[in-house]
Amino acid sequence: MTSRRDFFRLASIAGGAVAASAVSRVALAALPEPVIQTSPDTMPPLVPNTGRSYNPVVTLNGWTLPWRMNNGVKEFHLVAEPVVREMAPGFKAHLWGYNGQSPGPTIEVVEGDRVRIFVTNKLPEHTSIHWHGQRLPNGMDGVAGLNQPAIQPGKTFVYEFVARRPGTFMYHPHADEMTQMAMGMMGFWITHPKAKHPLIDEVNRDFCFLLNAYDIDPGSYTPKIMTMLDFNLWSWNSRIFPGIDSLNVRLNDKVRIRIGNLTMTNHPIHLHGHEFLVTGTDGGPTPKSTRWYEVTTDVAVGQMRQIEFLADEEGDWAFHCHKSHHTMNAMGHNVPTLIGVDHRGIAKKINSLIPDYMVMGERGMADMTEMEMPIPDNTAPMMTGEGPFGSVEMGGMFSVLKVRRDQKPGDYSNPGWFKHPEGSVAHEYTGPLAKPARFKSEGGQSMPRAEKPLTPTEVKVRKPSGGGHDNH
Repeated sequence: MTSRRDFFRLASIAGGAVAASAVSRVALAALPEPVIQTSPDTMPPLVPNTGRSYNPVVTLNGWTLPWRMNNGVKEFHLVAEPVVREMAPGFKAHLWGYNGQSPGPTIEVVEGDRVRIFVTNKLPEHTSIHWHGQRLPNGMDGVAGLNQPAIQPGKTFVYEFVARRPGTFMYHPHADEMTQMAMGMMGFWITHPKAKHPLIDEVNRDFCFLLNAYDIDPGSYTPKIMTMLDFNLWSWNSRIFPGIDSLNVRLNDKVRIRIGNLTMTNHPIHLHGHEFLVTGTDGGPTPKSTRWYEVTTDVAVGQMRQIEFLADEEGDWAFHCHKSHHTMNAMGHNVPTLIGVDHRGIAKKINSLIPDYMVMGERGMADMTEMEMPIPDNTAPMMTGEGPFGSVEMGGMFSVLKVRRDQKPGDYSNPGWFKHPEGSVAHEYTGPLAKPARFKSEGGQSMPRAEKPLTPTEVKVRKPSGGGHDNH
C-alpha cells in the first residue's frame, strides 16, 4: 500500500463544497490524507488500531481504506478519479474508480460509529456517492439533484452519519450513473456488529467482492458504456480469471463470503464441494428460520448476499458464476456454430490467401485453449488458466477455494495446488468395454393425437353485396 503525501495540497481542496453544514471548520481545515493503492493483489486484512475492535474482512484483489479518529469520529477520504486497472496479467483497462483502483477500497466500520467521509472529485464531470442500503439522514443519501448538489470536478464534499446497523453494503455514484458505474465506480462497505449478535456468527475468514461487467473491444482500453446486456468481460472486483486470486482457508475454518452485484443481470454463484447458508443481505442478517443449505445462490442486480459455510473438505474447489458465458473472456456473440462442419477444403483455399487462417469450432471451443493464434495486444484469451492437470478452460467470474489442513490461522497466502491422496483422482479406464444395452420400454407421448380420418376443408370467401353490407 502506498501513500502519496503530495497527491493533493491540502490548502487547495480545503475550500471545497460541503454537503453537511454540521461539519466544523476545524475538520475541513485538515482533511485526512488520501491513501492510494494501485496493486491488483489481494491485500491482508487491515487490523484496526483505533476505534472499536472487529474481525476485519479480506477484499478479493482489493484492500480496506485506512481512517483516522478525529474527536471520536472515524474519518475517511475517497478520491473519485480515472484509474488503470489490471484485469488479468497483460491486460489493463482504463476505468474510473476511487483511490487508484476499481472497485474502490472497502470501508469497514463498527455499528454505532459516527463516520465522516470526504469525497474529492478528480473526474472530468460531476459525481456523487450513494451509500447503498444504509439508514442515514436524507440529505446524506447521495442522489445528485434530489438529496444534494452534484460534486463538481475539483470539489470536495463531506458526508457524515452514524453506522446504525450491522451488515453488508456498498457505495456507488448516483450521478450519470449509467456512465460512471459502467466505468467501474463502486466499492464495498462493511458495518461490523458492536457486540455479539444473535444472528451474526463469528467466523475465521471473511471475504468480500463485487460483481461487475465491462464491454471492452480486444485491443482497446476503455469500456463501451452504452452496452446493456452483451458484455464480453464478466468480472469480480474488476478482475477476470486467471487474474482473480484464490480464496485460501484452513481446514475446518468457518468462512463468510460477501457478494454484491452491480452488473446488468443476475448471477447464480456456485461453490463446489460444500454447502452454505445465506446468512445476510443488504437488508441485514437473515432470520435463522429462513435459512437452508444451498450450493448456488442467485444474486440479483443491486443485491448483496452473505454466505457462510464450514470448510471441512480439503482440496481445490471451483467457485464461479453458473451462467456459462460468464466464465469466458472477450467472447463475440455473433459466431456461428460450426460443430460437425467439415470445412477442410475451404480452409486450404483460404490458407492460400491468408496463411495464418485457422479452423475454429468444428469440434467445440476447447481447442481455443491450445491455439497459438495471435490476439490483440490488450485483451485476454477467451478460455485460459493452467491447473495441475492442464487447461482449466475458464475465464471471467471464476476462482478457486483452497482448503488446506496446514494453512495457519490468519495466513491468506496461496498454498499452491492440492496434493491428492493416492487413488483419489479420476483416471482413464483401460479395460474392455461391453456393448451398450439398449433400454426397452413401452413409453410414448403422454397424450397421443387421436387417429381420425382427415376431412378436406374448403375455405369459402363471401364478399360484401353491392349494397355495402356483409353477407356473413
